[in-house]
This record gives sequence, structure tokens and C-alpha cells, in this order.
Amino acid sequence: MPRKLTWTDAEDIALLLCEQHAGVDPLTVRFTDLHRWVCALPEFDDDPGASNEGRLEAIQMAWLDEYRAAGQ
Repeated sequence: MPRKLTWTDAEDIALLLCEQHAGVDPLTVRFTDLHRWVCALPEFDDDPGASNEGRLEAIQMAWLDEYRAAGQ
């Protein structure tokens, strides 16, 4: 059974977001949309209310690293 992701799994979440939202610059995504996208991931299994600005920013920055590594 695949491991379920939580808010602290920023790098793993970023990889999934990079795949699902290819071509989207993470810096253009509002935190409200980012929160919704993370919660919609099938692999995500954490309390939606447990997110905060710091956790969302960590995910956004990890996603930005992946986005840039992909040459976008």
C-alpha cells in the first residue's frame, strides 16, 4: 500500500503537483488554490485544517524547485 502524504511531505507533494499541473508556475498559484489542489491529491491523507502558511509555502518552494529543474 502506498504511503499517504501529510502536510510535512512538501517534496513528495511538490512532485505530484508538478506532474498534475505541468507548466503552471508555482509562484502564480494562490495559497487557497494550492491548499485545494493538495487536498485533492489521492495520495494526500491529512487534516485539511492542519495546514498553515508555512506549510503551504514549503510546498510551493519545493514545487518551484521541481518546476525550475524541469526547465520551465
